[in-house]
Amino acid sequence: MVWHLWGKATRHPALAPVVLLHGGSGSWTHWLRNIGALADSGRWVLVPDLPGFGESDMPLHGTDADALPGPVEQGLQCILGDAACDLVGFSFGGMVAGFIAEQFCERVARLVLVGVPGLGIAPEKAIRLNAWRHLAEPAQRNAVHRRNLAALMLLHPESITELALRLQVANVLRDRMKGRSLSRTNVLARSLAQLKCPVHAIYGREDALYRGMMECLAPVLRLAPGFRALTLVDAAGHWVQFERAEAFDEALVALLNVNP
Repeated sequence: MVWHLWGKATRHPALAPVVLLHGGSGSWTHWLRNIGALADSGRWVLVPDLPGFGESDMPLHGTDADALPGPVEQGLQCILGDAACDLVGFSFGGMVAGFIAEQFCERVARLVLVGVPGLGIAPEKAIRLNAWRHLAEPAQRNAVHRRNLAALMLLHPESITELALRLQVANVLRDRMKGRSLSRTNVLARSLAQLKCPVHAIYGREDALYRGMMECLAPVLRLAPGFRALTLVDAAGHWVQFERAEAFDEALVALLNVNP
């Protein structure tokens, strides 16, 4: 696994490290607009490329979120030893984070779920992403990537900036975890009931995965005995931490600063 680290020299010694796990077909760059705010708040920020994505190797076994808790924990052991961290997971990475909190409970001081699936809540209309690998022209590929960003990741057309497009193109090209299906089940909902740590959640209010069903989220999240609160960020879609970075950073830093 490849890990990216910020803020170790300036961290506040009383604050737990923050580990950010990216979404599917992503990399550490899913958090590009959030790392600075966390480091400035006194946190040591650890952001890996999950196995099978970005610059990291494939996991030894499996091709879905349930294959990744072991490798991530091994990486955390190398970097942090036995120290606990605040674990923040986005989308697919939120499922991985939930599984880590269940299987390695001493590792996680606090869990923050961002736009996570795997709760057994199906969208009213299936989100279909367009194929692009068969297209030879970069302009044609970019047009498809823009449509896919609009369909799943970002609410506003103006949010699909050149930066968003470049990150999307670079990330999907390095996605080798094919055939993922756990996000369409209630696998994370089943894990929530086993968690011992405090649990928070942040979603874009217009998240495409839950549009028209946002009221269904809180009852499932409350399956976690330590569930604290669900924060909805206005005018944001699924990739909430990119689309409304300032509002997201403010919400995340505030909840991380509350005593667990």
